[in-house]
Amino acid sequence: MADRYDQLDDRLIRFITGQRVFFVATATPESRINLSPKGMDSLRIVDPRRIAWLNLTGSGNETAAHLQSDPRMTLMFCSFDRTPLILRVYGRARAIHRRDPEWREAIGRFPTLPGARQVLDLSIDLVQTSCGQAVPLYDFRAERQQQRVWLEKLGEDGLHDYWAEANTRSLDGIETGIVDRNFDDAQRLRRQAGGGPR
Repeated sequence: MADRYDQLDDRLIRFITGQRVFFVATATPESRINLSPKGMDSLRIVDPRRIAWLNLTGSGNETAAHLQSDPRMTLMFCSFDRTPLILRVYGRARAIHRRDPEWREAIGRFPTLPGARQVLDLSIDLVQTSCGQAVPLYDFRAERQQQRVWLEKLGEDGLHDYWAEANTRSLDGIETGIVDRNFDDAQRLRRQAGGGPR
């Protein structure tokens, strides 16, 4: 049986902080529904009604695109150990980009990870738990290192070039807001000077 809450309590906070993976769902009324798994040390509970998570660079940027026109977001956590539980957190979120005045405070909640792209700030309006008895048992072995190695190889200039190439629009053509005008101008001037992408 499902139980509903209007905020996180201490028991649910302990459960969230013990998870190694969580799932994020967003959509616009016309877009595809995006569902992404997230890992690493990338989530913080700011208070019982607010969660922030760090969005690292990947092959797409659907979440940031969707939030520009539809701020709804669902986070899901599920237990893979002996005590079953599924926890869904519903609310409205916004993407904080590197150029935004809140970036320094937002990114300061997380360890330094290569490829930090946005911080997603979720205001909670509903929390729901359910049994999770059909979720299989799994054991955590280790974090994967491939993404970190790839992002470190890209470097800062390569990262921005990758954003411009692969992260500016969603699958449905929605702009993500990842690359701002100041960066576009800097890239253009660098290329005119013969620097080219690095």
